[in-house]
Amino acid sequence: MSADIDRTRPLSSETVTKAVVPAAGLGTRFLPATKATPKEMLPIVDKPAIQYVVEEAVESGLHDVLMITGRSKRSIEDHFDRAYELEEALAAKGEEGKLLSVRESSDLAQVHYVRQGEPRGLGHAVLCAEAHVGDNPFAVLLGDDLIESADLLRRMIEVRQEHGGSVVALMEVEPEQVSLYGCAAVEPTDEEDVVTVTDLVEKPSQEEAPSRWAIIGRYVCDPEVFSVLHRTPPGRGGEIQLTDALLELARTKPEDGGGVRGVLLRGRRYDTGNKADYIRTVVDFACRRPDLAEELLPWLREFVDRQGEGRG
Repeated sequence: MSADIDRTRPLSSETVTKAVVPAAGLGTRFLPATKATPKEMLPIVDKPAIQYVVEEAVESGLHDVLMITGRSKRSIEDHFDRAYELEEALAAKGEEGKLLSVRESSDLAQVHYVRQGEPRGLGHAVLCAEAHVGDNPFAVLLGDDLIESADLLRRMIEVRQEHGGSVVALMEVEPEQVSLYGCAAVEPTDEEDVVTVTDLVEKPSQEEAPSRWAIIGRYVCDPEVFSVLHRTPPGRGGEIQLTDALLELARTKPEDGGGVRGVLLRGRRYDTGNKADYIRTVVDFACRRPDLAEELLPWLREFVDRQGEGRG
């Protein structure tokens, strides 16, 4: 056996098989609810937001999921673990539907965990995945963003496997919203839904934004991103920004792991990271549930009518 082979690192592969889900944020926008409950565990009707994210990864063919967690996030681990006492109680009562729903989260994927010691930004959170990911391309899914279907991530994985490099998801936003996102300068390619990223700016002003194409919470990264993140200094807000590392990769030769492409979002994206959008997400998901829509939709119509009358 050669002494210079690091057997502790996963073998290299060009196939994307691993998903990284950063979930170490403090969730300050939802205080006091998030004082003891992780924001990723806030329910969308009756299922925590982070479960939708893991389901999307699995539907995209990624069954190896690494959660980047922090202090006070133990309930995330508990949710994706077995709850034997609860299962036995439900089985004894013959409540098969509830039993299946409880087991669903623990049977979804192989879920692993690593803690981010301190909140130093998304780039640092991704860097915490290096030992698990090794020299393999991997997907990053942010728990704040729910995507209507897994088509976007599957397409991003296809683009990575065809062209190499890294891939980001892009959504066109209104000018007044560009300061909330990392924004990309792009050039068209031969594929209608794929662009080449030439520049990236983290949360620019309207005047500084290179475009209205905003990066949303889905990435497929070349493993070279780890080398770049190791030397990326703290940026905006004193945090290590993944956007800064991707900008360097966009300017790096393809043979060195560089090149960044963007896949344009064609479906619907739900931002559960702020209160108003979170409420809209819950209402939208509830209205599409057959077991809730029949009762909820008439009430919503009456409620909206009453609000209109009150303003009249």
